[in-house]
Amino acid sequence: MTSGTAPSRSAAAVQTFRSVLSISAVVLFIACLVPPLSSSARRYEFVEALQFTLLAVVVPVLVVSGAPWRRLGLAAHRELVDEAHVAVPAGELRPVDRLARGRRRHPEAIRSVLFAATYLAVVILWRIPLTVDALARHPWLLAAEAVTLVVGSVGLWLELIESPPLMPRLARPHRVALAAVSMWVIWVLAYLVGLAHGTWYHGYVHTPGHGYSVSADQQLTSGIMWFVSGCAFIPVVFWNLIRWLQSEENPDEELYRLVRQERTRGRPVDTGTNPP
Repeated sequence: MTSGTAPSRSAAAVQTFRSVLSISAVVLFIACLVPPLSSSARRYEFVEALQFTLLAVVVPVLVVSGAPWRRLGLAAHRELVDEAHVAVPAGELRPVDRLARGRRRHPEAIRSVLFAATYLAVVILWRIPLTVDALARHPWLLAAEAVTLVVGSVGLWLELIESPPLMPRLARPHRVALAAVSMWVIWVLAYLVGLAHGTWYHGYVHTPGHGYSVSADQQLTSGIMWFVSGCAFIPVVFWNLIRWLQSEENPDEELYRLVRQERTRGRPVDTGTNPP
């Protein structure tokens, strides 16, 4: 009786934690779009950088980690394969279930690279001086920035961490590389702002003796982008690196992974052994 209750309590705790993450994502997303954050972002570069990192990194991480797909009715309320290893009937599959099944059957790395490339293109687009200056002058562009950043970043994070029923397609070493490259691109953008000799974004007015100086504003901008992106991506890099090194110590781990992968494709697997 007790042994059966413990797993159920653990599952309930996980679901509660995921619900908290999902709610936090919604709260942060709304906070980015309304004052005081939205209005301050039009006056100070470092506040705009905070708004950017929340939309490009923090909110998507919370969404993917929260895995709200079943609560939103986008995924079935049970796993794609039940305890007897019987596939769930196609009629019970929801959109995210079909997506999860397709990702398992077609784990091509090129698709993950395309999602990462899309994310990085969107990030660079919204950090170049032309668009940041436009955001400072035209607040209505914030809606377009928020939607494109969150959607693009969710696509990337689905390739890096689990979001049941969606699982990453890439092997752990590839996840490490993808997370590291994404983080480095944001760091390079922050580096360009922080070490600029003059004003990097011309849409912000800095009056000597009032508020933040150009140098302080830009250095704070760089620090925020480095810190937030590092807090998000570095744990993914080290976690996958550690798990990969641990699996390398077990020679059967790769064989088990291959068997599971081929079973999802419905093909027999040659393990190199002959039956007696």
